[in-house]
Amino acid sequence: MAIETVKSPVEHYRQLFNKHASVEKENTRYMNKDDFLAAIAPGEDFAKIKREQFGILYKIAAASDQDLVSLNDFLIFQNLLSKPDAEYEVAFRLFDVNNTGKITFDQFKQVLSSNLPSDAVPFDFDCDWLKLYIGNKEGHYQLTYEEFSQLLKGLQGERLRQEFKHYDQNQTGYISTENFKRIILDIAQHKLSDLVIDHLPTLCNLYATGSGTTISFSNMVAFHNVIRNIDMVELVIRRAIESNQTNTITKQDFLSQAAKISRYSLFTPMEADIIFHFAAVESDGSGRLSLDDFEKILDPRWRPVIEQEQQQQQRLSPSQQSKATGGDAKEKHGILWEVIGNMYSFTLGSIAGAVGATAVYPIDLVKTRMQNQRSKVVGELLYKNSFDCFKKVIKNEGFIGLYRGLGPQLVGVAPEKAIKLTVNDFVRNKLANKQTGEIKFWQEMIAGGSAGASQVVFTNPLEIVKIRLQVQGEQAKTHPDMPRRSAIWIVKNLGIVGLYKGVSACLLRDVPFSAIYFPAYAHLKKDLFHEGPDHKLSITELLSAGAIAGMPAAYFTTPADVIKTRLQVEAKKGQTSYTGIKDAAKKIYAEEGFKAFFKGGPARIFRSSPQFGVTLTVYELLHQAFPLPGHTTTATPGATPATAATVSDGLISSDQQQKQQQLGAFQSRNALKLLLDLDYRFGVYTPSPQSQPK
Repeated sequence: MAIETVKSPVEHYRQLFNKHASVEKENTRYMNKDDFLAAIAPGEDFAKIKREQFGILYKIAAASDQDLVSLNDFLIFQNLLSKPDAEYEVAFRLFDVNNTGKITFDQFKQVLSSNLPSDAVPFDFDCDWLKLYIGNKEGHYQLTYEEFSQLLKGLQGERLRQEFKHYDQNQTGYISTENFKRIILDIAQHKLSDLVIDHLPTLCNLYATGSGTTISFSNMVAFHNVIRNIDMVELVIRRAIESNQTNTITKQDFLSQAAKISRYSLFTPMEADIIFHFAAVESDGSGRLSLDDFEKILDPRWRPVIEQEQQQQQRLSPSQQSKATGGDAKEKHGILWEVIGNMYSFTLGSIAGAVGATAVYPIDLVKTRMQNQRSKVVGELLYKNSFDCFKKVIKNEGFIGLYRGLGPQLVGVAPEKAIKLTVNDFVRNKLANKQTGEIKFWQEMIAGGSAGASQVVFTNPLEIVKIRLQVQGEQAKTHPDMPRRSAIWIVKNLGIVGLYKGVSACLLRDVPFSAIYFPAYAHLKKDLFHEGPDHKLSITELLSAGAIAGMPAAYFTTPADVIKTRLQVEAKKGQTSYTGIKDAAKKIYAEEGFKAFFKGGPARIFRSSPQFGVTLTVYELLHQAFPLPGHTTTATPGATPATAATVSDGLISSDQQQKQQQLGAFQSRNALKLLLDLDYRFGVYTPSPQSQPK
């Protein structure tokens, strides 16, 4: 696909702020809480992480104003989220209520207590574990950021130990499955899929301990370690599956792979048992599990397949549902279905390109005749101007004369578009920044120029045949004895070498044309029509951008087109002949003056600009009238005839926009993960004013 020119992070966040900020005070815009949450958590359903918990981030962002977030606050907050230790800094800022850069025992106690729900097991702040970090009650010291971060890392484990002890009043070493589930949900519900949550009590069946319906402390710690190190669990699973031909693994495969990728033991046998126990839920019982089985524990958003599909379809628009259905069909039918889809897009593109070429072909014929016309010096001023040429063609050759040479043009238009667009996208992908997708203007011009060069190999033979057919009509008028030649005769007479006559001039025309057109079109849509995540261009705007971009590209390459035409047209007796680009340029200038290089310039503008518009419109109408059932079609107006996945000459996809939104939501959730590890309901309940630290 074409690569989007990515905005700088500051510009992106500025636009995001302006999009959502709804409060205006003293000619300055601000975000309220709703605005802020819409900006940092787009599409969030607040199912796993509650709205109030995202509100913690709002409290941190609103540093300069307790009720509102300014643009400056928002930029500072986004910079905070981009840091690798963002979750630790967010937690530190929340606990450092006095902004001193250090946290006292009282602050830690008050903030933690006020953000835990009233039914949570009370944390013992007089425990020996905490004293090791902060000193005794009488002589505790203040924690720096680094010390507080280390305390947080061990706090969840201490809370786990305290809760187990709270429910194991008789110190048997066992708790009921109900209490085990309650403890795990307190500290890890946001990390667990619904299936794992429902099956938590079944952990008692893994080992015959206690009464058969109880969980040991070892079981609970092992389960917690699995969830806490779920990223490493996934890494081991993926590598083990990749190295297995069946794409399934056993428990032994898992442990063997874990031993291979680390110098020290990663997982205990009990932890491996727990991983396979929950992954094997609803499996065939063979002991060999695939990545789909492990998704039940790796992905907290996991749902049964049918439920996932239903929920996804409900969230999608009709066009997106069609796209999603196409993806399923593609997976189902494999490469054959993809080939069918490409053939479908190519066919519609060929039809649309043919219609576009036919619509402007009379203009192209007039352009060729005007460019080939020699001046009074050689006694051949047949046409006064383009309009005069148009009238005389109809008078002398009839209406059909306006379409001489159309056949080769129709044969070449589809592959010409396909080659040009494919090469442009390929070069843009190679030149673009691999991490950000950003591409510089000079790189866009190189990509466009490469696309123009590539099409010449295929289109030059077609052009020379078309041009010779186009000028036959006027030759028949001035030289009645000259025989008419067919396209096949011209091809045979010229031979392979002759078909590439004027190829240098063709390159001189098509390389700069595409180098101007592709970047101009992309930047017109972006800068003039403001295409973006919140503004999809209408057909009129797309046509306008294409037409405007075509004007300078067509006009400034007219001299090369004039030279190409003169080189490719068969010279008549008494006419000046040319041996190459340099020779043609010298003789045209000497005999006809500088203006001769721009003959047919207006006709080129009037042909190139509307041709793109007509092609695009017809392509869209064909897609609507003849949709391919069950296959992905272009979701955005303005797709090119070459490929349904690429949107026009230089039209950017929305992939990068979606990635930016997904990254923003991910960073926001990531910033909360340490706090949620303390309790999955952390921050849900607003503390009373009396409990707030002073």
